Amino acid sequence: MGPLSGKTVIVTGASKGIGAATAAAMIDAGATVIAHYGGDRSGVEAATAAAKSGQVTLLRADFADLDAVDAFWEQAVEAAEGRIDVLVNNAGIMRQAGGIEDPIEAWDEAWTQSMAVNVHAPARLLRHAVRAWLDADAGGSVIVVGVDDTAAGGGIYRSDDTGATFPMISGVAGTDLPAGDVTDLVSDPGDPARLYAAVVNGVGQGIYTSDDTGATWEPINDAAMDAVMAGVTNNIEMAVHDSVGNNVIYTAIMNDGQMAGMFRSDDYGATWGAMDIPQTDEDGT
Repeated sequence: MGPLSGKTVIVTGASKGIGAATAAAMIDAGATVIAHYGGDRSGVEAATAAAKSGQVTLLRADFADLDAVDAFWEQAVEAAEGRIDVLVNNAGIMRQAGGIEDPIEAWDEAWTQSMAVNVHAPARLLRHAVRAWLDADAGGSVIVVGVDDTAAGGGIYRSDDTGATFPMISGVAGTDLPAGDVTDLVSDPGDPARLYAAVVNGVGQGIYTSDDTGATWEPINDAAMDAVMAGVTNNIEMAVHDSVGNNVIYTAIMNDGQMAGMFRSDDYGATWGAMDIPQTDEDGT
């Protein structure tokens, strides 16, 4: 019996990063999890692989469409047999196209999709959740994660009291984690206590790892990665693949919205190897 046994938790954007780590943590705590994904079915399956039979429900929905958001809520309530206890509004997107130099149509499309997925969809789900709790005369919990804007308090927030408080740990003495935007946070599928974080727009930008569920951190990027990050790095994405007795970490570094480097480590980030960068034409193929 875990601390969240008997509770039903929705985690949106559960196929990677913070969402995947949250879904795994909720499962480990004994919660019944409804895990949302947009298109990465294999990612959400990996994130929830530790679930017992009947402990997780996977639901796909395109959050750029509010009708799909409403349908997702209805499906989640049905799967939960009428009761949602916690909503983790994590899903979000960051388009790499639609910048100042792109055509106005691409600009408008990027803003429209970003506002739909990052603002309207979580607001709609929040409304559904609060109205359901009010109608039932019962309390609930809302956890919002994934801040990557320094001006708005970007960084890593960590709770050690099952979500009652969430102090920021980025830039705090004793954590060895620098202040900065955190563009990705992933957990080791074989060891939930081991985390990896990507920090940008800070003095110590790079890849950091923690072996104690985020209490303390250390950098693991090497000189080659530092050289790539000497540019204007505005995004770092990671993926961790569980292997027998080890794991494999993949890291993509983007400067000024363009792919600048890809790296792979098969020893928990102790050493890294550069990978070829995929080439695309204007049609994205």
